Amino acid sequence: MSTAEGTTVTKYSSDDLPELLAIYYRRLFPFGPYYRWLSYGCIPKTYFSHREFSFTLKDDIYIRYQSFSNEQELEKEILRCCPHKIDIGAVYTHRPKDHKTVKAAAFQAQEKELVFDIDMTDYDDVRNCCQGADICLKCWPLMTIAIKIVNRALREDFGFEHILWVYSGRRGVHCWVADASARKLSQNARSAIADYLSVVKGGENKTKKVHLTKDNLHPLLNEAKKVIDSYFNEYAIEKQGIVTGKDNLKKVLQLIQVDNLKVKIAKEVLQMTDPADIWNRIITMVQEEHAKTSDKKLKHCIAEIKMQYCYPRLDVNVSTGVNHLLKSPFCVHPKTGRVCVPMDVDKLDEFDPTSVPIVSELCDEINQKFKEMQSTGEDIPKQKKVKDYKTTRMAGSVEIFEKFVKRLESTWQRQKIEESDKTGEF
Repeated sequence: MSTAEGTTVTKYSSDDLPELLAIYYRRLFPFGPYYRWLSYGCIPKTYFSHREFSFTLKDDIYIRYQSFSNEQELEKEILRCCPHKIDIGAVYTHRPKDHKTVKAAAFQAQEKELVFDIDMTDYDDVRNCCQGADICLKCWPLMTIAIKIVNRALREDFGFEHILWVYSGRRGVHCWVADASARKLSQNARSAIADYLSVVKGGENKTKKVHLTKDNLHPLLNEAKKVIDSYFNEYAIEKQGIVTGKDNLKKVLQLIQVDNLKVKIAKEVLQMTDPADIWNRIITMVQEEHAKTSDKKLKHCIAEIKMQYCYPRLDVNVSTGVNHLLKSPFCVHPKTGRVCVPMDVDKLDEFDPTSVPIVSELCDEINQKFKEMQSTGEDIPKQKKVKDYKTTRMAGSVEIFEKFVKRLESTWQRQKIEESDKTGEF
C-alpha cells in the first residue's frame, strides 16, 4: 500500500510484532524521560530499584516481579526480551526480583501512583454504535467526557497537580496521578477517592444505575453535569440516537420512575420523528409533572438519564489496590499495533484514537528517513541506538510526556530548595 507521497506503508499484522518491537524499543521507546519519571528524583535512591515491572512475552508468557537498578539495566532487558506488554506496579520494601529471598510478611507494597482505568466496554449498555473492544468516533466522546470530569475533580477537589492521561491502545484510557501525596495513599484512601468519583452503580441486570437523592446536587455532580450538558445533544441524541426508534426510546423511558408519566410521554413522543424534538418534549413533560406534583423522583430525573448515558465508569479495583499493575505508557497494543500514547488534556476534542500511531507505520517512517538520508548523501548516525521518535508521528506524544516529567522535576527541585532552607544545606 502507498500514500499520495509515494511512501510505502506496511499494514499492521500481529504476526510481525516481534520484529516490529525490536525496532520500536531500540529506536523509538523514550527510555530517558520514562526513567526520569519513575525514578522520581531518586529520593530515596532505592525508589526506582524497588519498583515492580511485569513483562508479557510472546505466546502470553507472563513474568512478574521484574526490577532494575537503573535506566541502562531496564533498557537492556527490554531490548533483550522485547515484551509484548509492560505493566508497572508498586514500589516495594525490597527489590521485587529478590522477593523470594524475603519473608512474605516483610515484602510489602509501599507506594504507587493513584491510577484509574476507564474502559469503553463498561458503556456497552448505552452504546448503539459499537460493542466490546470496538470503538469509533461516534462513541469516543464518552472518553473525552470522562477525562474532563475526572481530571477536574482530581485537580480541584483533591489538589493533585501531576496527572498523566494515556490512551490504552484500543478501547479506553488510563490515568496516572504522580503527586507524592497520591503515591503515598493507603488502600482505604484510594477506595474513598474511587468511591467519591463513582456515580453509575449496578451490574447488567440493574436498569437504573444513577440515583441522585439530595435536594441539591453535590459540587462534583454539578461540575460533571456542565461537561455532560455540553456534549449530550450532539453525542447522545444525534450520534447515538438514544431516543430514535422504539427500543432506544424504551430504554430511556425505563429510567423515569413515575409509571403514569412514562406512559403519557410514550404516547406523545412515539408520534414524533425528529430526535431533538422528542428529547426536548421528554424534558418538558418531566419538568411540568415535577412542578405539578413535587415528586422527588422527578427532581433530578433528566440529570440522572444524562449521567447514566455519559458519566465516567471507573474500574474501581484498578484504583484501590496499591499492588495492582497497570499497562505502561508507550506500550504497543498487540491487537491493534497502536502505541499507548499520552494525551493532551487541553486538546481532548482533537484527539482521534483511529489516527494514533501504529508501530508498523512508525517503523516505515524510520525506514523512509534512512532512505532519504542515503539518497541525499547525508551522514547516517553510526550509533547502535538512535532515538528517532522526534522524527516520527510519535513526536507530539513524547513532547506531552516530557512536559509532564519536567513539571514533576520542577516540583522536586522546589522541594529540595525548601528542605535546604530548613537545614542550611543544598
